[in-house]
Amino acid sequence: MGRIIEICANSAWSCVEAEAGGAARVELCAGIPEGGTTPSYGEIKTAQALTSRIDINVIIRPRGGDFLYTEAEIESMLLDIELCKRLKVHGVVFGCLTKEGDIDVPLMRRLIEAAKPLSVTCHRAFDVCRDPFVALEQLIELGCDRILTSGQQSDAVKGIPLIAELVRRADGRIIIMPGCGVRESNIARIEAETGAKEFHTSARSVVYSRMLYRNEHVPMGSSAVTSEFETVQTDREKVRAIVGE
Repeated sequence: MGRIIEICANSAWSCVEAEAGGAARVELCAGIPEGGTTPSYGEIKTAQALTSRIDINVIIRPRGGDFLYTEAEIESMLLDIELCKRLKVHGVVFGCLTKEGDIDVPLMRRLIEAAKPLSVTCHRAFDVCRDPFVALEQLIELGCDRILTSGQQSDAVKGIPLIAELVRRADGRIIIMPGCGVRESNIARIEAETGAKEFHTSARSVVYSRMLYRNEHVPMGSSAVTSEFETVQTDREKVRAIVGE
């Protein structure tokens, strides 16, 4: 079996591009500049309507920032999980920590139970937990299907040593999926040095606005956004290159 590619899709159309490029699965997210937040009902439904073969996993993350959630945020997550079950998506993606930086086992169990029978991935909350090896065993015991990780580094290449050790310790009990900074130019190295079989990447290109009239002086959001007339979208050719290298 060749490598399995999951695309971090920021829209329904990015799901279309991911499928066209041969990816096996998407993680559908909104709020990419915040690291990914829960997409809308409309985005999920549209992604399902426009694709036919690709598995759709939906991130369940009510906001950016840390992974210590209030009761109100937990209720929101449970309702979003319920929606995903009704829509019959393939899986959901979430991660919760205690204030001490450990996996919040009771809360994760609550969310996993609520998500059944959907597939569950623990996202990169894992990368900011205190002890990755304790967390690994906890997530296996909880029944998570996979862990998305950059090896607790700023990108997966820097995280290769830890990712390789996680793959070794997991020993097939859970999927370790490298993500963050995975590119066509480095995926072969990550694959060879870690033994991982599934990989998470965005494979995006810039999409330029079709607006003719442009007021460049009124930003709609963060000043970190370089232009209101540029967005990013998954690119099927980049996906194809990563899948088929």
